[in-house]
Amino acid sequence: MKYYGLQSQITKNNVNSVLLLLMFPLVFYALAWLFFLIMSSGVDNQEMGLSFVNRSFLSVVPWITIGVAVWFAIAWFSHTAIINNATNSRPLERKENKRVYNLVENLCIATGMKMPKVNIIEDDSLNAFASGINENTYTISLSRGIIDKLGDDELEAVIAHELTHIRNRDVRLLIISIVFVGIFAFITEMLFRSLRFGSLGKGKKEGGGILIALMLALVGYLLASLFRFALSRKREFLADAGSAELTRRPQSLASALRKISVDPTIEAVKRKDVAQMFIDNPGEPEEKKTSFSFANLFATHPPIEKRIQLLEQY
Repeated sequence: MKYYGLQSQITKNNVNSVLLLLMFPLVFYALAWLFFLIMSSGVDNQEMGLSFVNRSFLSVVPWITIGVAVWFAIAWFSHTAIINNATNSRPLERKENKRVYNLVENLCIATGMKMPKVNIIEDDSLNAFASGINENTYTISLSRGIIDKLGDDELEAVIAHELTHIRNRDVRLLIISIVFVGIFAFITEMLFRSLRFGSLGKGKKEGGGILIALMLALVGYLLASLFRFALSRKREFLADAGSAELTRRPQSLASALRKISVDPTIEAVKRKDVAQMFIDNPGEPEEKKTSFSFANLFATHPPIEKRIQLLEQY
């Protein structure tokens, strides 16, 4: 896969960030309008039915907008704490490991970028990820295992991979997609619980309305997830290419990926949305990583042997 250059990728990801910010609310509006259209299907007079649909839709638009904005604001400003808690990561002090700091600093000097924060996850498995939305929050998190078990060239290649995510603004784009997919997941779960346990689902009419809303929420969740997964897979290829470009040693990253693939599971990570941020998703079934199938549409990472194969072609 061709690497298109830093500035073009930054521009592309910035545009995609804006499109995501616009697309998800539009999906909410479209599904809300479709819900009222389905609910009005029993009205004989089509003009009256359409008028009911439009009036009902316009009445909920402000609430949808406020709800999405509040959810996004909370997730946007608290994402660092959420990620750190989900991974049990903590700041790695320079005096604890000068080797890691030297590798990160040298790469940042070579690329002219501000050095991100460095966190450590106390786990013997091998994995790493980048996070943050701006220079104040950009962070590279490395597991204890990946620090101890990789050679300098291999670890430098992994760090270069994560720095490329930061340089390309991948991390911000991914966080935006995770936030909005999380909204669909929350609505779907809330509607399911209302239908199964709540008093609203006991009446025939109310139950039918909730069932329709649940089906539409599932459609929205599926579409948003597929887009997020495709976005996530592509960003891994681009970051691999960026690492090869920075270090001039693509074989080092290929070797690191082989070692990581043997034991990527970080025990503390239980959240699937956080797990997809890692260089190799620690919560993804092996069949999604190692074979081409329909299941790959729902994979957050491309097959690791494909990534290694592309790196070995440099």
